[in-house]
Amino acid sequence: MREIVLDTETTGFEPFEGDRIVEIGAVELLNHVPTGRTYHQYINPQREMPAGAFAVHGLGDEFLADKPLFADIAQAFVDFVGDAKMVIHNAAFDMKFLNAELGWIKRPLLPLDQAIDTLAIARRKFPGSPASLDALCRRFGIDNSSRTLHGALLDSEILAEVYLELIGGRQPDFGLATSTTSGQSNTQGEGWRPRPRPASLPTRLTETEAAAHREFIETLGDNTVWKKLGV
Repeated sequence: MREIVLDTETTGFEPFEGDRIVEIGAVELLNHVPTGRTYHQYINPQREMPAGAFAVHGLGDEFLADKPLFADIAQAFVDFVGDAKMVIHNAAFDMKFLNAELGWIKRPLLPLDQAIDTLAIARRKFPGSPASLDALCRRFGIDNSSRTLHGALLDSEILAEVYLELIGGRQPDFGLATSTTSGQSNTQGEGWRPRPRPASLPTRLTETEAAAHREFIETLGDNTVWKKLGV
């Protein structure tokens, strides 16, 4: 199963009031494991950056002036996403902007049901608790110390870790880690095998039941599999 963990940075909150996307970052997961493939692109919004947005992500007019327009990167972006589910924190916000940008250049929109909203998952799982990306990092012990400003690719990488915790831990296929007597972690890989028991479990048969079993075996003749096995 292929999933794309995605984040955007913008000039504001409302695309239909003139705000635009200025950065897209995305991380590919395959069966809930990061593959190392990423997508990252800065975008020229063709407008001035408001001070409030600049304070959030630090992307200014001079930096973005020579970056491509969304129309120039749209094909590469939709090719990277493909038909994979998109894992997004507050998906309605990012999908609103992505589909506005796609609509302005007359390209097909992304289906809303292609998005998985981690904000909604967190609110269902922890009702009444803070559900921001920073709050979830604190809850799960995820290091986000490098997140001094919002950045689409960094936030996608952090969100990928948060998402795996939200859906049941970083090993959702139940390849759980076990602790050794020295306190070190021993992860069960493909070659893992259970250790043999140091002593066999005691029988739960009573002597009466065992005698009845032996008596029954005698009625089956000499070629019964029970006699061949010595049971």
